[in-house]
Amino acid sequence: MRVLHFFKTYWPDTFGGVERTIHAIAKGTEKHGICSEVLSLSRSPDTNTMLFDGHMAYKAKLDFELASTGFSCDVFRHFRELSKEADIIHFHFPWPLMDVVNLATRHGKPTIVTYHSDIVKQKTLLKFYQPLMFRFLGGMDRIVATSSNYLRSSEVLRAFSSKTRVIPLGLSEGDYPVVAEETRVRWSSRLPKRFFLFIGVLRYYKGVHVLLEAARQTGLDVVLIGNGPLEDELKGKVRQQNLSNVHFLGALPDEDKVAILDLSLGLVFPSHLRSEAFGLSLVEAAMRAKPMISCEIGTGTSFVNLDGETGLVIPPNDATALSQAMTRLWNDHQMALSYGSNARRRYETNFTAEQMAQSYMELYREVASSR
Repeated sequence: MRVLHFFKTYWPDTFGGVERTIHAIAKGTEKHGICSEVLSLSRSPDTNTMLFDGHMAYKAKLDFELASTGFSCDVFRHFRELSKEADIIHFHFPWPLMDVVNLATRHGKPTIVTYHSDIVKQKTLLKFYQPLMFRFLGGMDRIVATSSNYLRSSEVLRAFSSKTRVIPLGLSEGDYPVVAEETRVRWSSRLPKRFFLFIGVLRYYKGVHVLLEAARQTGLDVVLIGNGPLEDELKGKVRQQNLSNVHFLGALPDEDKVAILDLSLGLVFPSHLRSEAFGLSLVEAAMRAKPMISCEIGTGTSFVNLDGETGLVIPPNDATALSQAMTRLWNDHQMALSYGSNARRRYETNFTAEQMAQSYMELYREVASSR
């Protein structure tokens, strides 16, 4: 069976949460006889179309971006050609151009869409896009929500609940490098003896400004891995307030990231808006048996991190609550260890890439047979 994944970005241009999910699905379902291909946009399509970890990553030329949406004239031709060879087309929402391509090409193939997130920020544009969005989702054979929390809290998903399945996102330990001892020693010598860790792109919904205020209130060491559009602003705030206990490391390779995660006391994930639909960094922390602090925003973050079991869940955008949660874990070593052990068990039960791939393989076959 051939499956065509369609999303606005993919490796090697970017490799964030959605891209990692597509990769894990493609790699995991290959063991079940599924041949996957991925079509995305790129500013350098001629040099970026290549074989990636057992599947082809095709590129159409990115013409321009508007409101975080990539546009391309070339993608219609690429999609039409690749969809002819596909048995199933697997869309990854949201991306409005994808809806237009699906409608315009009239490919006639079975379709599923993984609904990664509501459209949260572009509320004005959403009013114009909504009719197309509902037509697109209404035409899908199946819709996949990444957590039961998101299915319950999304007004859009509730409108299509009869054909929506829940398949949690998963990660494979085998996709992460084994940390060399010299790497671990190097970071241990560079970083504070005890610290909390943040991992993620520095975007508007990540709540890093709340984390900086909590760091100011507590004086506890906080290490941040990642870069992004708010990097300069956040670093400026750290300099202005002379927060010597806040350490920005920028984007790092996976080996360094895993080494630092292992050295940390736990992961702080202060995302405060629904744009954070799941939080794969939480899964990474659970995979490494680390306790977590996250916010209750009605999304998958509270599906991964269970309050009082794998970590602490606090109100969003509340620096005082975050300070108190950090202080609790800092002062109670046994609690932190217990939460970390529970997180690891929850990862093994719910969030492995193998389980996710198995669920998608079964869904592919169900959709194909129903057609």
